[in-house]
Amino acid sequence: MEVLVIGRVGADLPPDSAGVALENVRTFTRFPGGYGGNVGTGLARLGTRVAVVATVGGDGHGRFVRAYLARAGVDVSAMRLDPVLRTPLAFYEAWPPDHFPVTFYPSAAYWALEEGQLGPEVAAAPVWLVSATALAREPSRALVLDAMAARVMPDRNRCTVLDLDWRPVLWSDPEAISDVVSGALAHADVVIGSESEFTAMGMDAAAIAAPGRPTVYLKRGELGARYIAGTTMLEVPPVVVDTLCGLGSGDAFAAVVGEGLARGRDPQTILRRANAAGAIVATRLTCSEAMPTNAEIEEVMRWPTRG
Repeated sequence: MEVLVIGRVGADLPPDSAGVALENVRTFTRFPGGYGGNVGTGLARLGTRVAVVATVGGDGHGRFVRAYLARAGVDVSAMRLDPVLRTPLAFYEAWPPDHFPVTFYPSAAYWALEEGQLGPEVAAAPVWLVSATALAREPSRALVLDAMAARVMPDRNRCTVLDLDWRPVLWSDPEAISDVVSGALAHADVVIGSESEFTAMGMDAAAIAAPGRPTVYLKRGELGARYIAGTTMLEVPPVVVDTLCGLGSGDAFAAVVGEGLARGRDPQTILRRANAAGAIVATRLTCSEAMPTNAEIEEVMRWPTRG
């Protein structure tokens, strides 16, 4: 196993066309969704050996999501089907270029992790990608924080990535967000987030990436992307695309960062590839199904950039 993804999984139901209000949508197509579903699919598309730790309901939606991810090449041995809980759903709209409201139907399955799910085989993956929403509620919060803390050791072959993955509706105690995430930063080597996510959580990307602290991959949307490590700062300009749906772009970015860390790519290459992957998904209506291949990323990296 190269990469372990810890984060919520559910079913996404995007409309079959953009520019239609949710109340007027007649047909939806179902795909795996949530951080784990999207990032896991993205990593598998890149040829990475990836496992996802999550819980979904033991219903038709949960069985569909688990089977889909398995076919996509994701190790789902640590994805539990709960016999009581329901699989979370997310319906969304697409109003290009920048309005993508999501209607969440969350359930406790998002946070219903059990001790045995983080078994030694999947936990041995050198790179972990952890969604901050896994810390939003118990019992997932304590289990994930303990697992992250147990990995803190002087081992160059291990890297823990914390993705801010800002979803305020999923936090039961909004006032605790800053303290909880700040505590998780002590166990992280890399942090991924957008400027708006850092701001919403009361954090400063440059301060987090100070010498001796985690490095930061900063998603900047129409401004491109930035890498910060102490006094080192790298930037790449945006790729020029016509946005159809911006949802999923951040998950594509995270998948490419995880792949790059697992394969030992240098930060500049990771940044360019992640920037291109996010742009690709912005031109597509779905999320998990929209995750790009290596060939698509390489092609887009040859496109003109702005700025």
